[in-house]
Amino acid sequence: MFLKLLLLFTLVPVIELWLLIRVGAMIGAEYTILIIILTGILGAYLVKRQGLGLFRKINLELNEGQFPGDAILEGVTLFAGGLLLVTPGFITDFTGFIIVIPYTRKLIVSIIKKYLEKRFGPSTRIEPL
Repeated sequence: MFLKLLLLFTLVPVIELWLLIRVGAMIGAEYTILIIILTGILGAYLVKRQGLGLFRKINLELNEGQFPGDAILEGVTLFAGGLLLVTPGFITDFTGFIIVIPYTRKLIVSIIKKYLEKRFGPSTRIEPL
C-alpha cells in the first residue's frame, strides 16, 4: 500500500508537470494557464451545483426515515472529483470530470459499493424507530 501511494504521489505530479510543459510549449503558457483556471472554475461550479442536489437528496431520505448511504457515498465521490478538478493538471482534470459527470459517478459508486460489500460484508438495513 505504501508503495502504491508513493508512486501515486510522485508519478502523477511528474507526469502532470511534463504534460503542462509540453502543452505550454505547443499552445503557449498563457493559454495553458487559462485552460487550468477555466477547468478549475467550471469544476467548482459543477461540484457546487451537484453537491446541493445531493444535499437535498440526503435531507429527503433522512426525512423519510431512510439512511442515505448511497447519497453519502456519492457525495464523497463528488468531493474527490472536485478536488481533482481544482488541482492543476490535465490528467487530474480529466479524471475529475469523469467523476463529476452523474452517469459515470453512479458507475464509480456502484463499483465502490461492490468493493466495500466484498471487503466488509453486505450492509445491514437499519429500520427507523
